Amino acid sequence: MTARIARCTRSTSESTVELEINLDGTGQSTISTSVPFFDHMLTAFAKHSLSDLTVKATGDTHIDAHHTVEDTAIVLGQAIREALGDKSGISRYGDALVPLDESLAQAVVDISGRPFLVHEGEPEGFEFHLIGGHFTGSLVRHVFEALSFHAGLTVHVRLLAGRDPHHIAEAEFKAFARAFRQAKALDPLVQGVPSTKGAL
Repeated sequence: MTARIARCTRSTSESTVELEINLDGTGQSTISTSVPFFDHMLTAFAKHSLSDLTVKATGDTHIDAHHTVEDTAIVLGQAIREALGDKSGISRYGDALVPLDESLAQAVVDISGRPFLVHEGEPEGFEFHLIGGHFTGSLVRHVFEALSFHAGLTVHVRLLAGRDPHHIAEAEFKAFARAFRQAKALDPLVQGVPSTKGAL
């Protein structure tokens, strides 16, 4: 089996991102984005998706965390898409419910080749909360948007319960990670690409 590993970079006037992912890893990670809470979420993604992930990103966080977070999510999506290759033998679909104390999130992932995000259920005002200093709640959705689009994933993320902004964000990231773990998994019963079209 060809190793499902990808290395991608992106450099703009706003940020520089270097990233490597191994989809068949054990969840090891080395993350440095200069946005501590985002580092925490990417570490959780690696651990719970069983993907080895290395990220080094710098950017104009003195202005806002938005550019660095968005560009890192773009590169992560690109790397996932590249590492998946032609998607032969994958399970394709994944579904996970993950609690974190009072929060409960569901994520469903289809490695479809058709980017789409449905993201709902967060309490009113969540997008304005500052989590960990300068990571706003609105960036949670933005990460899923950028990642889904550039990885070619159909993703549904739904918050079923939650009050604490940190818990809400972390439950959503972990649910996405667990669903992605199922979807990317190699299934010995699958012959070729799991689509009647013959391509994903």
